[in-house]
Amino acid sequence: MAVALLVALPIYADGYNTNWYYEVDKKSAWQGDLTARLKAIEGVFEGQLGVYVQNLASGEAFSWRAHDPWYLASLIKIPVAAQVLAERQAGTLTLDDRLTLARSDFVDGAGPTNWHDPGTPISIRYLMEQMITVSDNTATDMLIDRVGLADVNARARTMIAASGGNPDELGPISKLVSVRQGVYGELHPDARELGGMDFIALRQHSVSQRGQALARVLGVSTDTFAQPDYDHAFDAYEATGENVGILSAFGDLLASLHPARQAGAMEDLNDELRQTLLALMLRTRSGKQRLQAGMGSGISFAHKTGTQQRRSCDAGIAERTNADMAPEGPWVIVTCTRGPEAVSAHERALARVGEALRYSGALGKAW
Repeated sequence: MAVALLVALPIYADGYNTNWYYEVDKKSAWQGDLTARLKAIEGVFEGQLGVYVQNLASGEAFSWRAHDPWYLASLIKIPVAAQVLAERQAGTLTLDDRLTLARSDFVDGAGPTNWHDPGTPISIRYLMEQMITVSDNTATDMLIDRVGLADVNARARTMIAASGGNPDELGPISKLVSVRQGVYGELHPDARELGGMDFIALRQHSVSQRGQALARVLGVSTDTFAQPDYDHAFDAYEATGENVGILSAFGDLLASLHPARQAGAMEDLNDELRQTLLALMLRTRSGKQRLQAGMGSGISFAHKTGTQQRRSCDAGIAERTNADMAPEGPWVIVTCTRGPEAVSAHERALARVGEALRYSGALGKAW
């Protein structure tokens, strides 16, 4: 395994390997402290945590269940945005281009795109802003339709490879409406033919009642369902591998956006556009009670959140706002949770992870 990690990796222009940190088993004192803190958090959480931290300046990395597969939820919207910006660089679109909202585009979830009437022309700039900052699902699927799902998946793989990671550690990305079709399809195959408006209607019911509501929509009995309830259906869908990945691989994807790790490895997404995406991620308004709540005001965090049934994520690039401490970073942070039903329980756990990162010294001297 050690040999496999050292072969066929890209090289920086100055001769340094982009994954040179894999060659040295670096473990500073903070790693033991962080491990103890995460054990304590997981015990109270009554679920599981996945945490990956990588210092892009020193190369030191930390993993807590980070090499297990995790459902990434809306974290997959980052490579969607990256592909949109790559096409802007190629000249095949501009951010002021407008896409016409169709009734078939509507997907349940957060965001203001659903407040517009069908037939409304909406700029790509607006759609990308809503996709990242408030995790708008309808905006996401409209952008995926514009740039192509195959190209979004290729972009994600390119980003991981640009940091020397293994693209095969990220499963296929799908549209958000396809997630609903996949989950409900695990209950009954006919659900795969439903559209966004159907899923918006189903979401009006509590999770415990969605199976019965689906049966009424399909005109079937719940006795025909392949899974006993929505929770088991989501577990079965996750097992297909769609939108599932290894946290360290997603960390490599994020690292490709930062100049500290780029070094020209992704020429079709230049530094200006990578900075455009990072600036957009800095404006993320969802998940304020997650990592940021624990890390506090001493950190600038360009990030994206994700939330699904009994699962939550928060991932991005953190930098110290104190000029004296800034050279110690930046840090890629990828965290996911699974277990309790209440989103608030996941957010409390992620906030405590943020505190653990802060006080353990994982992000430089504690503040």
